[in-house]
Amino acid sequence: QGKHDNYETDLFQALIKASADATGVAPEGKHKVSHRVIADHLRSASFIIADGVLPSNEGRGYVLRRIMRRAMRHGTLLGATEPLIYKLVPALIREMGQAYSELIRAETLITETLKLEETRFRKTLDRGLILLDEATAGFKSGASLPGDVAFKLYDTYGFPLDLTQDALKARNIGVDTDGFNAAMALQRAEARKNWSGSGEAATEKVWFELKERLGTTEFLGYATEKAEGQLVSIVKAGKEVKSLKKGEEAALIFNQTPFYAESGGQVGDTGLIRLGKNGTFRVSDTKKKLGDLFVHYGVVENGPIKSGEAAELEVDRARRTAIRANHSGTHLAHEALRQVLGTHVAQKGSSVDDARLRFDFSHNKPMSGDEIARAEDLANAIILQNEPIVTRLMQVDEAIESGAMALFGEKYGDEVRVVSMGMATEGDKSGKSYSVELCGGTHASRTGDIGLIKILSESGVSAGVRRIEAVTAEAARRHLTAQDTRMREVADLLKTKPDDVPVRLAALIDDRKKLERELVDARKKIAMVGNGAAGDEDNGVRTIGAVRMLGRMVHGVAPKDLRGLVDDAKRQIGSGVVAIVGISEDGKAGIVVGVTQDLTQSYSAVDLVRAGAGAIGGAGGGGRPDLAQAGGPDGANAEAALEAIASLLAGD
Repeated sequence: QGKHDNYETDLFQALIKASADATGVAPEGKHKVSHRVIADHLRSASFIIADGVLPSNEGRGYVLRRIMRRAMRHGTLLGATEPLIYKLVPALIREMGQAYSELIRAETLITETLKLEETRFRKTLDRGLILLDEATAGFKSGASLPGDVAFKLYDTYGFPLDLTQDALKARNIGVDTDGFNAAMALQRAEARKNWSGSGEAATEKVWFELKERLGTTEFLGYATEKAEGQLVSIVKAGKEVKSLKKGEEAALIFNQTPFYAESGGQVGDTGLIRLGKNGTFRVSDTKKKLGDLFVHYGVVENGPIKSGEAAELEVDRARRTAIRANHSGTHLAHEALRQVLGTHVAQKGSSVDDARLRFDFSHNKPMSGDEIARAEDLANAIILQNEPIVTRLMQVDEAIESGAMALFGEKYGDEVRVVSMGMATEGDKSGKSYSVELCGGTHASRTGDIGLIKILSESGVSAGVRRIEAVTAEAARRHLTAQDTRMREVADLLKTKPDDVPVRLAALIDDRKKLERELVDARKKIAMVGNGAAGDEDNGVRTIGAVRMLGRMVHGVAPKDLRGLVDDAKRQIGSGVVAIVGISEDGKAGIVVGVTQDLTQSYSAVDLVRAGAGAIGGAGGGGRPDLAQAGGPDGANAEAALEAIASLLAGD
């Protein structure tokens, strides 16, 4: 465009204009830099969010949070008192959406992520600025904020160093960054010291020594669930030992193993290992140490067993089969969620065991029942294809270029396993593999082996992250059978057919609501007919000076209905004061006082209800001059509360 400054290009000029329009602050002059920072950081943050990264306190998420918060800080400098940055997203989409379609697909996620983060940031900013003002009160131009104070703002109150520097720059006050870094280093050193002195550190030391001596464990579990190997090390209570007796718990390392070690969200295998002549070791878990040292945890069922012995290692096949189905089901669920909710969906965590699968993903609002059903249908359609699940070894760059999904935060070697399953029948991927992911876990042989996937729940985990829990295969069948049994039991109780349960239940709920309304009305009528009068007259109305007062104690009337009783009673007496104390089953009391409109210049319902509240152990009370309410724990003093109100009316 013939410009010598990026900020003079059409893109940035459009974003700067949007910022100026939203804040009412001219794009030139002393706030020129703030507009430019907002424009640049909005662009950067939007692309990062579109790639599936969400703000957090670590890794890429922390980088994103810092970018967003710096832009938001400059929004504050422009006078914004409410979230601002998210309002500029449409301008970015107009300028860059055609060239970068991922921005259009993720527009809702970008907008809501920015808005939520800025809302939270404003609370942090407001609190931090108050603390910063207190810490620098009396500082003159050229002074420097001590590093330990800046670190306390960061460590205790979440106020980042760069924002502290920005906030003080206008007053020409610096920050002792060396002191800040020293305080940070001291905290880390203390943390390391505390950890290194723990039993955990002593235990971890042995793994470094073993890794250096033994190298890596060869994993055979992709091709088999049973293999031979040699016991190369026994670790007990953080120390290497030569042998174990029956009943002793320990960790065993072999030169090779079919046991999958926990990683990538998939739990470790369990099973049985036979050693020597009669030795057996029951494996309760398998984990990795230092990347690829496979450690088998368990107990000696029959001993002794000795280091160096030949071994036969056998994985629990039934459990492994269930885990395979759940892991493959997770891949199908991931792709189904992307198709239903949008391509902004990215895996944020998972847990796969033999009982169920749990999958966390980026999305900014709860899924509807229809969305859950559609995701289930898509995944189950692929399961019914019964296509082979194909695993290939590829170079990582080649795999990603071919369309395989890689997970943010995961570390991959030069060569990766690419798992493909199902055949897409519609959309851009029609005729290609339905799901393609980089994955080191164990999987079913065919999609049909997954059997069925059933989503049990959908919930929120944190800002912008949702979670589904689901079951597959035999667990899904058992779940549906149990649901069917419960439905039949409900139908029997309702004396109807299972298909007619919703209609029958809706009718019963309507009947119940009608009866509850009738019961409330009946209780109101009973409460206002003579019983519980606080005065000498049967109707409970007495004259105090020149004012008529109706005071009652009532039982069995919900607190929310007391106001209605008071309004009815005010109409009944025409002119005067109404005070009703409702006593609940747990002995607590609520008071509502009403003053007819002609008396509100002389008497306040708020003053009267506060007088009564003191008698029942309450404090305060509030409302309007014509209607106020209060509560207290001591319903036994309800009559005293009415007398306290009467005394205030009498001027005592």
